[in-house]
Amino acid sequence: MSSISPFASDLLERAQRLGAATLHEAAGRIGALPSAIKPVDPRMRLAGPAFTVVVPAFDNLWIHRAIYQARPGDILIVGTSDGIEAGYWGDVMNAAAEQRGLGGLVIDGGVRDTAGLAEARFPVFSNGVCIRGTIKGFDVPARLQQPVAIGNVVINPGDLIVGDRDGVVVLPAARAAEAIAAGQRREEDEMVKIARIRAGERTLDLYGFGEDAR
Repeated sequence: MSSISPFASDLLERAQRLGAATLHEAAGRIGALPSAIKPVDPRMRLAGPAFTVVVPAFDNLWIHRAIYQARPGDILIVGTSDGIEAGYWGDVMNAAAEQRGLGGLVIDGGVRDTAGLAEARFPVFSNGVCIRGTIKGFDVPARLQQPVAIGNVVINPGDLIVGDRDGVVVLPAARAAEAIAAGQRREEDEMVKIARIRAGERTLDLYGFGEDAR
């Protein structure tokens, strides 16, 4: 299944390589999701447009449905209405998302079956592991592709989501290319500084952090 992401593949590759922390800093220290949200396996990385989902606490029906409405390459961004202590995602849904060609999951809640999730390598980022089951509320109206708040970050459909072992950053779609270019410049500058430090220079001098700095 081919991707129809609104972001060019080379832009996504650059974003994934630069990583969440670099892009957060380069974009002006915006978009950092709560630090508790981490990958189930530290090797997992993701980059792609947000497909947003809001579910009632302890109810995962609309996550199942979102899997089949999202496009290949989309990152499911799930808000759980403060119902963090449940396992909304497991082996079955993971297999479905993989088969659909989705780009990953970021959920403000728990997941389970994590041994299988880690082996599958489909990128899953969650607030933690929780075995508590969920219900299926068939009378719940759809809340797909609407703005969702996670922590103090509001995520809009189509925003660029980048995640790695350090965490997850959200970049507004209109600023994504600019942030990635700034991230590249930041990385190149840091490489120069690291080389100078290894040659014997001090961080205090490179950054002007000495005792006489004002």
